[in-house]
Amino acid sequence: MSAASAATSGDASHEPHGTDTHESHGTDTHCPYCALQCAMRLDGPVGGDPGSPVTVSGRDFPTNRGGLCKKGWTSAELLTVPGRLTSPLRRGTDGELHPISWDDALDQLAHELTRIRNEHGADAIGVFGGGGLTNEKAYQLGKFARIALRTSRIDYNGRFCMSSAAAAANRAFGIDRGLPFPLTDLDAADTVLLLGSNVGDTMPPLMSHLQGARAAGGLIVVDPRRSTTARLTDDGAGLHIQPVPGTDLVLLLGLAHVVLDEHLHDETYLSERCSDIAGLRRSLAPWWPERVQQTTGVPASVLRHLARRLAAGRSTYILTGRGVEQHVDGTDTATAAINLALLLGLPGVPGRGYGTLTGQGNGQGGREHGQKADQLPGYRKITDPAAREHVAAVWGVSPDDLPGPGLPAVELLQSAGTQGGIRALLVHGSNVVVSAPNVGSVRQALGRLDLLVVSDFFLSETARVADLVLPVLQWAEEEGTMTNLEGRILRRRRAVDAPDGSRSELWIMSELARRLAAPGVWSTDPAVVFDELARASAGGLADYSGLSHGMLDALEGSEVGAHWPYPIGSHGTPRLFADRFATDDGRAQLVAVRPRPVLEAATGDQLTLVTGRLLEHYQSGTQTRRVPELRDAHPGLVVQIHPVTARDRGMTDGARVRVSNHRGSVAATVATSIDIRPDTVFLPFHYADGESANLLTSDAVDPLSKMPEFKTAVVTLEREATVAISD
Repeated sequence: MSAASAATSGDASHEPHGTDTHESHGTDTHCPYCALQCAMRLDGPVGGDPGSPVTVSGRDFPTNRGGLCKKGWTSAELLTVPGRLTSPLRRGTDGELHPISWDDALDQLAHELTRIRNEHGADAIGVFGGGGLTNEKAYQLGKFARIALRTSRIDYNGRFCMSSAAAAANRAFGIDRGLPFPLTDLDAADTVLLLGSNVGDTMPPLMSHLQGARAAGGLIVVDPRRSTTARLTDDGAGLHIQPVPGTDLVLLLGLAHVVLDEHLHDETYLSERCSDIAGLRRSLAPWWPERVQQTTGVPASVLRHLARRLAAGRSTYILTGRGVEQHVDGTDTATAAINLALLLGLPGVPGRGYGTLTGQGNGQGGREHGQKADQLPGYRKITDPAAREHVAAVWGVSPDDLPGPGLPAVELLQSAGTQGGIRALLVHGSNVVVSAPNVGSVRQALGRLDLLVVSDFFLSETARVADLVLPVLQWAEEEGTMTNLEGRILRRRRAVDAPDGSRSELWIMSELARRLAAPGVWSTDPAVVFDELARASAGGLADYSGLSHGMLDALEGSEVGAHWPYPIGSHGTPRLFADRFATDDGRAQLVAVRPRPVLEAATGDQLTLVTGRLLEHYQSGTQTRRVPELRDAHPGLVVQIHPVTARDRGMTDGARVRVSNHRGSVAATVATSIDIRPDTVFLPFHYADGESANLLTSDAVDPLSKMPEFKTAVVTLEREATVAISD
């Protein structure tokens, strides 16, 4: 049974394992993995036997309804797996990492940062954050970079994940929230178009919200692979559309063309709530279905059928994911999806809508409060004088003391060790030597640094090459908040004691701020930091000012919840756009977009590589590859190939092959499947070292979002024996 099928049919991979919890020691919290942030209960040794195991049980909550995926059920194992860091590590003259005391680590770090700043300027120090950090840590990290280090050079791994969707939403709606409606609204949908998202593997409990659409035959999945999610469209439950990789923008232009040409659009909605329909109409004129078929491979008749189904749906939703966004035209592709939704009159209308499915655990909150190169807390622009004045007042500094915008992630990493680039890099909650595009060049860049500092709870691949490693707390050892894919702010709670030697990142930043004589207040209490975050966000797009840890505790589990914006005196905003959009005139902006020339196209015996996730693994695999049950399900890199493609190359299941291009080469094991197109191969991106799929991906970026081209690359396949002989 597929993971997604299990998630919707009562299989134990999704349903609660029982409700027998040890009441005296139980802690209600949320999963450490994806942006669904499933509610769970941990029972274990706090106040009890420290040697007893921590157990996980599902907890009834609007998003997951008591269910968890395999990663969630096994998440407590992260608390006891071998390899936990419990002491700072400093690289010695012998090239090895050796334990040192916290005082020595922080004293030496402060000294080195001061030296580099004095010799090369404040912007010689870079900070790289993560979408898994709590809101409190993400907020404090942005503050630390800008007023303790005084650098503009901060960005985070959300640039690799949500930046194109965010750029598209901001220019169309004036605001970026992944789902501008509660996830439970999808329950009543009869038509759901999923573009580039394999939720059956990435967040299986979400599938319970799509059962209405499946029952109505209206689950429509666009994916070059017949993924777990795509297979749920079988037996009349919906439709799987399998376009040529990288042609999603053209597909969406063709659908919008049909909607206008056949008068399926909502004329009243467009006239009352949108701007520039005339410009959009002109841009869509060249994309008739037969022309779109030539580019995408999707038959014109299917395009027409799909457009009519979307328009005829009583309750229609369009949802996008990384598969259509992680491209050099990702912002335009997400914009084309928004244009289609606006033509159909979906956003802001009860029972209808558009949204994008955030991936990382705090991908939403992590980008709202200061980790991005161009943003201040509250989703404020760092170039806005009023925003600078407001945040500076909360921080107790002059607006003139705040640096300007820095460099987006790809450019920040590429600048390492170059003239005018960063000389030191502090990495928090990210594993860039696995997760960055064209990762071979990133590994070289990090080697040019004077100083690489990594804060982590395991010795990740990035930590392995660091000059200084700082052991920090993991999810169940800390208090804080996370913001899930609906914009719902949730409480993360401490359930177990941290190992001796590990420290909160709030404590680390406080200690470093003191050593660097930084202005402002540097609390180590997450509740106090959240209160400051709330003040800093007040009046911004992502306004948290009406919330506190205490209020969130009181709201936990309610259907209403705490969705931002949540200004003082409000009850939050579960649904955006009911009356107006967040633009100056309150109208959504229809933005005409056009395809760009393809950067790389497969010719001859070349193939198109697409990358993605597996059910058992998460992100760079730093956590999941340490859990035996998850690791053993997929112990090594496997390349999915169509049987015809394999036959033509003399390859069989289990054969060892090299997947290569001009950027790099990885070794993988062949698995043939008719679920993939003959011109395409698939690699998961969770593996490290010589198995990292990102050795092959391009670091070319979208001109607006600076999102890199993760999803398509041109590669060749050779049997390993052939490669060895030719060498």
